Amino acid sequence: MVLSKDIKTIQREYKIIGRQDLITQCLASDKADKHMLIEGPVGVGKTTIASAITNFLGRSFFRVDGDERYTSAKLVGWFDPPVVLKNGYTRDTFVPGPLVETMETGGVLFINEINRMPEATQNTLLPVMDEGTLHVPKLGTIKAKNGFRIIATQNPEASVGVTPLGEALRDRYVWLYLDYHTEAEEKEIVHINTGVEDKEIVELAVAITRATRDYTDIRRGASVRGAIDITSLYTQLPGEGYDVWEQAAIMSLVPKIELHDDAQKSAIEVIKTLVKAVLANF
Repeated sequence: MVLSKDIKTIQREYKIIGRQDLITQCLASDKADKHMLIEGPVGVGKTTIASAITNFLGRSFFRVDGDERYTSAKLVGWFDPPVVLKNGYTRDTFVPGPLVETMETGGVLFINEINRMPEATQNTLLPVMDEGTLHVPKLGTIKAKNGFRIIATQNPEASVGVTPLGEALRDRYVWLYLDYHTEAEEKEIVHINTGVEDKEIVELAVAITRATRDYTDIRRGASVRGAIDITSLYTQLPGEGYDVWEQAAIMSLVPKIELHDDAQKSAIEVIKTLVKAVLANF
């Protein structure tokens, strides 16, 4: 059974704001010997949660960042050609990849954005998740130690550059969803990360950032990182008022938002419109 004191310990030691439900679900999934798939928008803290849970459980942590060039050989490992020529195919000539290292240490393999990996690489995980074993040609069978887990994350399938996970792979995970923090939590996060005491500055930065998530022309809005950057920049740029808010917002949000293909305005124009609307209603 997941204990409330464990949740509070994780929040305190790893400076996590909120997320009680997700922490509970992660701990329960681990106790039930389940691999986890955490889905949610960019920047909501999926990696932070996975790392905190792993550290709390006292296990090794191996991170893999998914992209279309990440091959099965990189995930599993490979034989070092010059050493193989000298000594043959032995364990000493094999360079273990993160999957094998995690299996042999009973650690946690964290796969960031698994739905950006090639399908062939994803499918390498199937026998490992089914039976806790992996057959490596010319080496033999690797058996996972107790405690081995896979925690994978993915952005919503609407995101550009991702493809849905195969049904067979999804079927082997338990699914957890992580959404944006509440407005109050985001204000606290911004305050903690910037040290800015002026509540009005923090509130405005959070309001501008949250507005990007509902704007018609924006496919993907900004995470709380946008509010952190706006707050930091606003307090450093010369002057004050609308022009400074606009400048700080453009600098912070242009790289963090993604427009719909049919958007009629540029990212800069969209941000200017958002800033004007938020300040007018504040």
